[in-house]
Amino acid sequence: MPYACAYVVPADEEMYRRVKSAIGDATPDGLVVQLVLKNGRGLRHIQVWESKEQWEQFRDDTVRPAVNRVLAAVGIPEPPRPVEETLEVVDVLGLKSAV
Repeated sequence: MPYACAYVVPADEEMYRRVKSAIGDATPDGLVVQLVLKNGRGLRHIQVWESKEQWEQFRDDTVRPAVNRVLAAVGIPEPPRPVEETLEVVDVLGLKSAV
């Protein structure tokens, strides 16, 4: 069953690039689509995964350690965890890279 979530992190594009570099370019197993958008509070991430378990494993094993390393390097030893909002998937269309 598809799983979608959204969360906002108080970061800019440069910090996002650093974290993305620490994670690597390979598309993780189970990721259907990810959008990262700027808003007034930072960057809003919207993701659709094949399952919640795949997202949680990637988040816990890859994303959080990468974020912790990047932020520790700039003097933020204990980053706050973003609040995840679960979204209900109705449909996903048009998966072409816009960037």
